[in-house]
Amino acid sequence: MTGIDTNVLVRYITQDDPRQSAVAAQFIEEGCSVEQPGYVNHIVLCEIAWVLQRCYQTSRKETLRVIEQILRTEQFRVQDPQVVYLALNLARAGKADFADYLSVSINKEADCRQTVTFDEALQGTSGVTVLSEK
Repeated sequence: MTGIDTNVLVRYITQDDPRQSAVAAQFIEEGCSVEQPGYVNHIVLCEIAWVLQRCYQTSRKETLRVIEQILRTEQFRVQDPQVVYLALNLARAGKADFADYLSVSINKEADCRQTVTFDEALQGTSGVTVLSEK
């Protein structure tokens, strides 16, 4: 198994740089298989969401679709996929960023009773307490 960095997946997804996109496509299409998958960790997923939305102005809905497609690609092994699916479901229903929901989901998986935050976009999320500055 080989870990895949954000920039390789972004080149593959966006096809925005002819040379690097071609190299990324060749690696993913020829170098990743069900038997030898490319490994995608949580940090890479958070960076992909950030890059797609901030740099490529991809909609939230499309960004979440891309993350789900990564999860469904047999040639990739995603870190704790059940945690990522939970984060996707929360992100689809909520207002906060995918990374925030992934953090909450990781904490739930680690048996945390709650996640505390100042991020008001997470208000109403199960297992989250938004701290008040009062």
